[in-house]
Amino acid sequence: MTPTDRLIGCLIGTAVGDSLLLPAEGLTRRRIARRFPGPLRQRFLGPWGMVSDDTEHTALVAQCLCACPDDPRRFQRRLGWRLRGWIACLPAGVGFATLRAGIRLWLGWPAHRAGVVSGGNGPAMRAAVIGAWCPQDHDRRRRFTAAATTLTHRHPQALAGALAMAETAAWIVRGEDLAGLWAALESCGDDAEWRRVLALLRTWHTTGEDVDAFAARLGCPQAVGGWAMRSVPLALAAWLRHRTDPAAGLGAVLACGGDTDTSGAMAGALYGTDGGEAAFDPAWVAAIRDWPLSVATLRRMGEALAAGGPPAPWAWPLLPLRNLLFTLVVLAHGLRRCWP
Repeated sequence: MTPTDRLIGCLIGTAVGDSLLLPAEGLTRRRIARRFPGPLRQRFLGPWGMVSDDTEHTALVAQCLCACPDDPRRFQRRLGWRLRGWIACLPAGVGFATLRAGIRLWLGWPAHRAGVVSGGNGPAMRAAVIGAWCPQDHDRRRRFTAAATTLTHRHPQALAGALAMAETAAWIVRGEDLAGLWAALESCGDDAEWRRVLALLRTWHTTGEDVDAFAARLGCPQAVGGWAMRSVPLALAAWLRHRTDPAAGLGAVLACGGDTDTSGAMAGALYGTDGGEAAFDPAWVAAIRDWPLSVATLRRMGEALAAGGPPAPWAWPLLPLRNLLFTLVVLAHGLRRCWP
């Protein structure tokens, strides 16, 4: 598989996991089992899917890597400007830590000081593309992942989660054995909680238990929230257990409840890096009807990143109109959740 195929797959996979699991975000496993029976399909806007901040941030990272491939500080500053613009377009879904960092950027904080102390999964959701882009150069990959992380989140657990996603994507591209993956994940941080959940993941993997059992081991029997030390291990577990079956892996993430779209986006990014766009059901991809960040735009971004830039053009000034529609649909879903 070519680098272009992997980068396109990473971007499309993020969008697939994000859009498929977005309608269930914030629900418990009981409500998900009741409201979303049957096989996975797009259902955010009727039979169609739309993407959230998970895909948008991944796309912004890809664009900034195209523009600043050699200097992590320049990359961070450019991503900071992109984040300012993204916040100004009034997105309906944004993590609290990312929102606070965005406000600090608008108030004049420099990019290297804008991040807040948070262990959320915002940086992890946008990190796999860095690993797929730079699989061979360990130091470069770490510097760019750290730059993308500390722009918004400064807690060691947020960095460990982001590094875990980047290192896993890079491991996939290199084609190493499983021992290499565990070594790469162990190198992602010395935080005690990261060490604990990684030990849980390794032990669980040897037992052959399902992903539900792993969520229970994490202490999340009803919903897996947006803390990096919960959603990142869950995404890794779903991908590891069902590496050749995205439907089973993403279905397992959905069944666990909680921050389903972000966990699904991270798992989808790994599936796409592993198998390219062809890893996914074409019906899932075709039913993503979003703009200006369409499937075709994501493909162009992946091609541009593989070619070394410049960034792919896209009609970002349309984002406020798109976000208005997205907000209305989110409100409709919120009203629907008030019904039995």
